[in-house]
Amino acid sequence: MYLETIYVLCQKKPLVRSIDIAEYMNYSKPSVSRAVGNLKRENYIFVDKDGYITLTDDGLALAQKIYERHTILSKVLMMLGIDEETASDDACKIEHIISNKSFETIKKLMEDNS
Repeated sequence: MYLETIYVLCQKKPLVRSIDIAEYMNYSKPSVSRAVGNLKRENYIFVDKDGYITLTDDGLALAQKIYERHTILSKVLMMLGIDEETASDDACKIEHIISNKSFETIKKLMEDNS
Protein backbone atom coordinates (compact mmCIF):
# COMPACT_ATOMS: atom_id res chain seq x y z
CA MET A 1 0.00 0.00 0.00
CA TYR A 2 2.85 2.38 0.72
CA LEU A 3 4.35 2.12 -2.76
CA GLU A 4 0.94 2.69 -4.31
CA THR A 5 0.39 5.70 -2.06
CA ILE A 6 3.78 7.18 -2.94
CA TYR A 7 2.97 6.64 -6.63
CA VAL A 8 -0.42 8.37 -6.30
CA LEU A 9 1.06 11.27 -4.33
CA CYS A 10 3.84 11.70 -6.91
CA GLN A 11 1.13 12.13 -9.55
CA LYS A 12 -0.47 14.91 -7.50
CA LYS A 13 2.55 16.82 -6.22
CA PRO A 14 6.18 17.21 -7.27
CA LEU A 15 7.71 16.40 -3.87
CA VAL A 16 6.57 13.74 -1.40
CA ARG A 17 7.65 13.33 2.22
CA SER A 18 6.76 10.85 4.95
CA ILE A 19 4.31 13.32 6.49
CA ASP A 20 2.39 13.42 3.19
CA ILE A 21 2.10 9.64 3.25
CA ALA A 22 0.95 9.64 6.88
CA GLU A 23 -1.71 12.25 6.18
CA TYR A 24 -2.93 10.55 2.99
CA MET A 25 -3.18 7.11 4.59
CA ASN A 26 -4.23 8.41 8.02
CA TYR A 27 -1.41 6.39 9.59
CA SER A 28 0.87 7.39 12.44
CA LYS A 29 4.23 8.96 11.68
CA PRO A 30 6.13 6.10 13.39
CA SER A 31 4.30 3.50 11.25
CA VAL A 32 5.14 5.41 8.08
CA SER A 33 8.75 5.92 9.20
CA ARG A 34 9.15 2.17 9.76
CA ALA A 35 7.63 1.37 6.33
CA VAL A 36 9.79 4.00 4.60
CA GLY A 37 12.86 2.45 6.20
CA ASN A 38 11.86 -0.98 4.91
CA LEU A 39 11.21 0.35 1.40
CA LYS A 40 14.62 2.06 1.43
CA ARG A 41 16.35 -1.16 2.48
CA GLU A 42 14.56 -3.04 -0.29
CA ASN A 43 15.68 -0.37 -2.79
CA TYR A 44 12.12 0.60 -3.78
CA ILE A 45 12.55 4.24 -2.76
CA PHE A 46 15.25 6.84 -2.31
CA VAL A 47 15.03 9.46 0.42
CA ASP A 48 17.20 12.53 -0.06
CA LYS A 49 18.84 14.59 2.68
CA ASP A 50 15.74 16.82 2.93
CA GLY A 51 13.41 13.84 3.41
CA TYR A 52 11.91 13.87 -0.07
CA ILE A 53 10.97 10.45 -1.37
CA THR A 54 11.32 9.22 -4.93
CA LEU A 55 10.59 5.78 -6.32
CA THR A 56 13.50 3.83 -7.75
CA ASP A 57 13.01 2.10 -11.10
CA ASP A 58 12.09 -1.12 -9.27
CA GLY A 59 9.80 0.78 -6.91
CA LEU A 60 8.08 2.56 -9.77
CA ALA A 61 7.53 -0.69 -11.69
CA LEU A 62 6.02 -2.40 -8.65
CA ALA A 63 3.92 0.64 -7.70
CA GLN A 64 2.50 0.88 -11.22
CA LYS A 65 1.67 -2.82 -11.17
CA ILE A 66 -0.13 -2.51 -7.83
CA TYR A 67 -1.94 0.66 -8.93
CA GLU A 68 -3.12 -0.97 -12.15
CA ARG A 69 -4.42 -3.96 -10.21
CA HIS A 70 -6.20 -1.69 -7.74
CA THR A 71 -7.79 0.39 -10.48
CA ILE A 72 -9.01 -2.53 -12.57
CA LEU A 73 -10.24 -4.58 -9.62
CA SER A 74 -12.10 -1.55 -8.23
CA LYS A 75 -13.83 -1.04 -11.59
CA VAL A 76 -14.84 -4.70 -11.77
CA LEU A 77 -16.31 -4.61 -8.28
CA MET A 78 -18.20 -1.37 -9.01
CA MET A 79 -19.56 -2.92 -12.22
CA LEU A 80 -20.96 -5.67 -10.00
CA GLY A 81 -22.86 -3.03 -8.03
CA ILE A 82 -20.52 -2.54 -5.09
CA ASP A 83 -20.22 1.04 -3.86
CA GLU A 84 -16.96 2.87 -4.65
CA GLU A 85 -15.57 2.95 -1.11
CA THR A 86 -16.15 -0.76 -0.49
CA ALA A 87 -14.86 -1.65 -3.97
CA SER A 88 -11.67 0.33 -3.37
CA ASP A 89 -11.13 -1.21 0.08
CA ASP A 90 -11.71 -4.74 -1.24
CA ALA A 91 -9.55 -4.16 -4.32
CA CYS A 92 -6.75 -3.09 -2.00
CA LYS A 93 -6.92 -6.46 -0.28
CA ILE A 94 -7.34 -8.52 -3.45
CA GLU A 95 -4.56 -6.81 -5.44
CA HIS A 96 -1.89 -8.29 -3.19
CA ILE A 97 -3.04 -11.91 -3.32
CA ILE A 98 -4.52 -12.41 -6.78
CA SER A 99 -2.38 -14.49 -9.12
CA ASN A 100 -0.91 -12.91 -12.24
CA LYS A 101 -2.88 -15.37 -14.37
CA SER A 102 -6.21 -14.46 -12.79
CA PHE A 103 -5.48 -10.74 -12.91
CA GLU A 104 -4.41 -10.82 -16.56
CA THR A 105 -7.61 -12.71 -17.43
CA ILE A 106 -9.74 -10.08 -15.66
CA LYS A 107 -7.73 -7.29 -17.30
CA LYS A 108 -8.25 -8.80 -20.76
CA LEU A 109 -11.98 -9.21 -20.10
CA MET A 110 -12.21 -5.54 -19.10
CA GLU A 111 -10.27 -4.45 -22.20
CA ASP A 112 -12.45 -6.59 -24.47
CA ASN A 113 -15.60 -5.02 -22.99
CA SER A 114 -14.37 -1.43 -23.36
